[in-house]
Amino acid sequence: MQTKEHQRLILASSSPRRQELIQSFGLPYIIRVSDADETVEQKITPSELVELLSLRKASTVREMLEVQEQHGIIIGSDTVVVYNEEILGKPVDEQDAFRMLKGLQGNVHQVYSGVACVDAATGQQVVSHSVTHVRMKPMTDEQILRYIATGEPKDKAGSYAIQGIGATIISGIEGDYFTVVGLPLSLLSDLLLTFDIQVL
Repeated sequence: MQTKEHQRLILASSSPRRQELIQSFGLPYIIRVSDADETVEQKITPSELVELLSLRKASTVREMLEVQEQHGIIIGSDTVVVYNEEILGKPVDEQDAFRMLKGLQGNVHQVYSGVACVDAATGQQVVSHSVTHVRMKPMTDEQILRYIATGEPKDKAGSYAIQGIGATIISGIEGDYFTVVGLPLSLLSDLLLTFDIQVL
């Protein structure tokens, strides 16, 4: 086992949800927000996309670290919603959020979350993803507009948050709940074993 010094985690995310989740591991951690470019020119699958962007976020943070900070495992994560083979990211405005929710309501969609772990000192990296199927309840246009008015869909992939009031519009999931929240903890704990970091 590594020393506590080298067990620290570096979360490459400004997401309050991911920060809350990383706390649950009980390991020392710091936050370093990645300003990685999230544009992808080539046509790739959702699983390839979330793995690519997760790794890009973690690698960008590694480049940002000062020499004295270069220890610990950097964690990057990216989440997208997929419905009818269309990748739904964060809505550009309320009309876009309405379009997404109108399509998702009453149907089953998939949520992909990628996770990348990069050793800040050596650059060793491991990356993977998980996928969860989510069923959204049927909604009227009025219900969709009321949900958008809460402000919750604004910065969420697929225009909803399962851990917020958006929980009331989800009727079931098949797979890992935390994949939908944005950081699959079970997968992350498995990846950390590559670096001799045991959560349990």
